[in-house]
Amino acid sequence: MKIENPNPIQWQFSERAQQLQSSFIREILKITQRPEIISFAGGLPSPATFPVERMKEAYDKVLSETGKVALQYGPTDGYGPLREWIANSLSTEGSRILPEQILMTSGSQQALDLLGKVLIDEGSRVLVETPSYLGALQAFSVYRPEFKSVDTDDHGLVPSSIAGVAEGARLLYSLPNFQNPTGRSLSLERRQELVETCARFGLPLIEDDPYGALSYKGEPMPKMVAMNPDGVIYMGSFSKVLTPGIRLGYVCAPLPLVRRLELAKQAADLHTAQLTQMVVHEVVKDGFLDQHIPTIRKLYGDQCQVMLDAMAEHFPSGVTWTKPEGGMFIWVTLPKNVDAMKLLDQSLAARVAFVPGAPFYANEPATNTLRLSFVTVPPERIREGIAILGKLIKDML
Repeated sequence: MKIENPNPIQWQFSERAQQLQSSFIREILKITQRPEIISFAGGLPSPATFPVERMKEAYDKVLSETGKVALQYGPTDGYGPLREWIANSLSTEGSRILPEQILMTSGSQQALDLLGKVLIDEGSRVLVETPSYLGALQAFSVYRPEFKSVDTDDHGLVPSSIAGVAEGARLLYSLPNFQNPTGRSLSLERRQELVETCARFGLPLIEDDPYGALSYKGEPMPKMVAMNPDGVIYMGSFSKVLTPGIRLGYVCAPLPLVRRLELAKQAADLHTAQLTQMVVHEVVKDGFLDQHIPTIRKLYGDQCQVMLDAMAEHFPSGVTWTKPEGGMFIWVTLPKNVDAMKLLDQSLAARVAFVPGAPFYANEPATNTLRLSFVTVPPERIREGIAILGKLIKDML
């Protein structure tokens, strides 16, 4: 029996809930689901790279041989053999990572939320790149920090710019490899300078690395966590090298921090899905990624070049863009008088989508910037979409 409610509930949302905002990218993706849209908007891996058969075999094996364990609750810190595999993959000759330093998470987005929960108080100073990953800005914003933007240039984050804002900061968030949204990477010299600078100020450095394996040349840069395991928090993910649908990420952190993160995770979801972790371990344990990742690099590298060639042909003078050597994104800077949000309105009307750059800035957004992703669009559609976009830009000059 349905009970009539004469006094409808007046929901009293917390201040935290009232400040939550939808991801601009997610809102655009709702539009781009239409098949007629040529979408350069999503940061989605190409479904062509998903190892469906290998995953199916792994699920069958895990459920057949250890199904009762896989379907049971698991430990908060994660499935032991997978944590050991990750620790070994991060270890170098001069830097040994322990399995106890690894915490499995339900996607790297949960890792960002847990780090914010453990390290940030209201008003805490948090340093971010200019621009930075929108998902990190969203995750940290819930805890009401004071964002301070760190300078970047064509070669990524400028380590020397940290000195003026490092005092009292809780963390510096960085994406050193093929950054989202710009596609830029830090040189070895800048990595060393960044680690040394953060160590000098006692500043925790987050090294978010979802794209590091996707170097088109197959030569990943050294990880900063190996340079200073006591001061660098490393974040990794299986989303870009296997599939995002499994929602499996991890954090590698010094033991005092990883224990706090584990407590925070217990309050969030108890543990990441045991079945998923066991399946992923079954997939990766015998070197599958060594054969699989080169196919992703080849596909993404080829499609990136198609887009770069089309941009050189169709974009007018005064427009500049990055030339990434890996990852999934190209960053475009338009003439100062061109507003990317207004361009988006016209672009969507012409059935081409992209992401304006302004949401990627914690402070002082550059409204004449935009992000393009090329990995889910076939070459002929890339050429068609870039030609349309180039004409629209010309018309706005």
